[in-house]
Amino acid sequence: MIVTRFAPSPTGYLHIGGLRTALFSYLWAKKNGGRFLLRIEDTDVSRNNEEAAKAIVDAFEWVGLKHDGEITYQSKRLDIYKKYIQQLLDEGKAYACYMSKEELDALRETQMAAKERTRYDSRYRDFTGVAPEGVKPVIRIKAPTSGKIIINDGIKGDVVFNAEDILDDFIIARSDGAPTYNFVVAIDDALMGVNQVIRGDDHLSNTPKQMLVYEALGFELPKFYHVPMIHNADGKKLSKRDGATDVMAYKEMGYLPEAMTNFLVRLGWSHGDQEIFSMEEMLELFDPSDINKSASIYNHEKLDWLNAHYIKNMDNSALADALEAYDLVMTSHDKKEILLDAVKERAKTLKEMADLIKEILSTPKEYDEKGMQKAFKGNADEVLKSFCERLNCATQLHLPIDYHKVMEETITALDVGFGKIGQPLRMALLGKLSGPGLDEVMAIIGKDETLNRVELILEKI
Repeated sequence: MIVTRFAPSPTGYLHIGGLRTALFSYLWAKKNGGRFLLRIEDTDVSRNNEEAAKAIVDAFEWVGLKHDGEITYQSKRLDIYKKYIQQLLDEGKAYACYMSKEELDALRETQMAAKERTRYDSRYRDFTGVAPEGVKPVIRIKAPTSGKIIINDGIKGDVVFNAEDILDDFIIARSDGAPTYNFVVAIDDALMGVNQVIRGDDHLSNTPKQMLVYEALGFELPKFYHVPMIHNADGKKLSKRDGATDVMAYKEMGYLPEAMTNFLVRLGWSHGDQEIFSMEEMLELFDPSDINKSASIYNHEKLDWLNAHYIKNMDNSALADALEAYDLVMTSHDKKEILLDAVKERAKTLKEMADLIKEILSTPKEYDEKGMQKAFKGNADEVLKSFCERLNCATQLHLPIDYHKVMEETITALDVGFGKIGQPLRMALLGKLSGPGLDEVMAIIGKDETLNRVELILEKI
């Protein structure tokens, strides 16, 4: 059975790169009837953030990634790590190092002056003397000093490291007894039964160290997949300005979870030319070995396009429910269907959609200056007055087509083009020259409010 995991540190909010890794791990496990686990790596107490830990769980719930079993917190497993540290000490695979920070700094300065690679010189590796007084030792693992370390990566193929270049006798427990990242990650993955590790390729250089821990403790190695990073359009690391922001901020901005997962799965993975993927299709088609070897490019326009697609195809009742998050209660609005249909083709996000609806439902308090100059030329005011007279006499006004007929009657009677009524009427109804169809807007706000808005703009000019 395939078991994957997502193991973030709660030192900051979950960004889209992390959510993509979680999504890949989830899809691969669930496609194969396996388990997807969530582990919070919170051993660094000084940097932990409870709100960030909660935000990770919230993001999972939002996009529908359900982890199996309880969340594992590393901070509650310290006794387990101490047990394995002692085991390695007892077996002679690890040792206490009494080198002070000052000694280590001096060593590095000497190595840098000699243009050598800075590294610990293993001076306490086989130490049998008397330990210096007043020094709390760190615990270091004995690493091979020569040979090759080969990672059989599911995306990159065989990645070869020289042991002497990548491995010092690295620290597995600090002087205060706190275990280090590479040590606890290997132990947790092994004990939790994780046999497929999908993660960003910024972890690639950590993998030889974790492999050493696996080997020293007699654990079976998992299969590794190191996913290339997400870059901006300039090929650089994604920043907050580009979109590397808290995942839940995307929810606040009005993006749908279906659009977000669809967007993320296509960042580095593809299936032919297909762009739209349901969760069912992702589960059927995804395979981490098909992930691109090169970095993917974050394209916000693509996210907007996907989100607009899902909004257009969303059931109006569900859409009305979703819009309540933006202070818009529409469930009982008598023109709900017309209103949603009028704006769903124009909106890229739920927030944008809510703003468009509020514009329709609110009487304009100001008018676009350039739009006014363009719309009110010649006899525009007379055209609007004529339209109001006909609208006032009309009785069967329920659907957009009913209002459209009044507009047609007006331009026919006056022998003018549609623009002569369209532009000034749009300014009256919305305060600008862009927006949904005029007949739809009038059907939504009704006859009385339409007449009221036209009268207001006629008074202004």
